[in-house]
Amino acid sequence: MDVARLAGVSQKTVSRVFNDEPYVSADVRRRVLDAAEQLGYRRNNAARALASGRTRSIGVVTLGTALYGPATLLMGVERIVRDTGYALRVVNTMEGDPAGIAGALDSLLDQGVDGIVISEPIDEDGDGEDMSVRVEVPILVIGAPPPFAASTVLVAGGGADLMAQAATDHLLDLGHATVHHLAGPQRWYAARDRLEGWRAALTERGRDVPPVVEGDWSAASGYEAGRALAADPDVTAVFSANDDMAIGLIRALTEAGRRVPEDVSVVGFDDIPVAGYVSPPLTTVRQPFDAVAREGLKRLVHSIENPQADPLPATDPPVDLIIRASTAPPPPRTTPGRGQRSAPRSRREARSTDH
Repeated sequence: MDVARLAGVSQKTVSRVFNDEPYVSADVRRRVLDAAEQLGYRRNNAARALASGRTRSIGVVTLGTALYGPATLLMGVERIVRDTGYALRVVNTMEGDPAGIAGALDSLLDQGVDGIVISEPIDEDGDGEDMSVRVEVPILVIGAPPPFAASTVLVAGGGADLMAQAATDHLLDLGHATVHHLAGPQRWYAARDRLEGWRAALTERGRDVPPVVEGDWSAASGYEAGRALAADPDVTAVFSANDDMAIGLIRALTEAGRRVPEDVSVVGFDDIPVAGYVSPPLTTVRQPFDAVAREGLKRLVHSIENPQADPLPATDPPVDLIIRASTAPPPPRTTPGRGQRSAPRSRREARSTDH
């Protein structure tokens, strides 16, 4: 009764929340659970697990990194799992450890989780082959191909190739002859997908495909790539695989006298919080992290609670290109951009070119 009074709902609603019955909104469920926590009330999950054969917990395997994409996706997963009424158990892996996922799975399965979310963006084996692991609980894999066999494998968070293609098409639509690509490290599935989308856009429109410059997701690597790209007067448009590298790239272009976007247009990927406040504000692709987490967890919980039913169908994430001030039509071919060498024949010619 105290929980119902504090949450502002009926005792029947509290009972429905604690028994995980359907047709309770996420807001009401959260209010009831928050009230129960304030009053020190805890459900007897152990007893309920013995009765139902489930622990009402979901495990998450995620890369231990502060990078914006994986960290933001994990935050979205945590929020949605809480709204479902399940407990969350997270195991971090480390980049460079091929056995990391297998060990994380063993740890979660030993804890008796009812389902597992794999948010592991790196192909540590380098060949994309399945691991020799079999899991009997439903699995949700976000942003990567399924790495092993399982009774039910759901995939979410695809479509990065389509987003990259849209970013590249935007630059081509502005009139650029081709688009250079500052790629992420190719052990990352996301980097591969974005590279493939960029290449597909150029190929479908019959444009030259320039050599790829690879960074490591950091602004520093974007800066180093930008110093090389700035020296090539034929570079008028660059699609960067993430916003941090794009910001470093713009800094290097500006220092070299290549104006953005007057001489070189730049598109990023992610729409990090600072993207709209750099100079110039960055055109970028916004990733739908919360939408991917929400849909993926809905499908995972459905498979956990309805093991005999067909999985819910997946939907493609939206392509959300945020156009800001870092992109524009290319400079006229007859007028070199600032920082490009026109090699005048005399000082008089050089002075007349400046006027």
